[in-house]
Amino acid sequence: MLYSILKPIAVALMRLLFRVEGRGAEHIPAEGAVLIVANHSSLLDPPLVGGMCPRRLTFLAKAELFRIPGFGGLIRRLGAQPLRREGADPSALRTARHVLAEGKALLVFPEGTRGEEGTLREPKAGAALLAVQSGAAVVPAYVSGSGRAWPRGRRLPRPVKVVVTFGAPLRFPRATGADRKAQYEAASRQMMAAIADLRDRTVGGVGVAGARRPLQIH
Repeated sequence: MLYSILKPIAVALMRLLFRVEGRGAEHIPAEGAVLIVANHSSLLDPPLVGGMCPRRLTFLAKAELFRIPGFGGLIRRLGAQPLRREGADPSALRTARHVLAEGKALLVFPEGTRGEEGTLREPKAGAALLAVQSGAAVVPAYVSGSGRAWPRGRRLPRPVKVVVTFGAPLRFPRATGADRKAQYEAASRQMMAAIADLRDRTVGGVGVAGARRPLQIH
């Protein structure tokens, strides 16, 4: 109920402040398990993706946010689940698997932490593991402009145009055999390549016409 009440208010504010635009929402299956994988360059990314997504999202957020009085309880009620960033977090993975097993939509940032606008970093293993083990539809997403609107180190956001683009779903076969690590790595590369392709097409559409950028992963 709280999610349904606050979402239209949040979207109205995002349209006012960032002229946020959503593209490709038709790629998100209307029902069934969906894993949305997106780039991450700002604290704004979860509400931006959630606002432009037609389905209610559960998302993983760094555990430190849940220790903030009032705010931690609020984001938990809005569907956030804590994730420890240091090493593996079996509890968060179990929660994520449960969300997908129930046929819900889950938002994950494969890079694990925020980076610079337009630059994709090496992905962590968690997103690929979830994609391969769950069999869920994997929808890549690219958020353009959030890293300029509210980059790391800036106290307050600034009014910058933001575009959230969703791509065609990917499907990964369940891991079999002894070489599962290689299958997870291949899934990671494919997801990041899909996000990079959305980035390049977004730049070409709302930035320099026809611009293409190589996949930058640091």
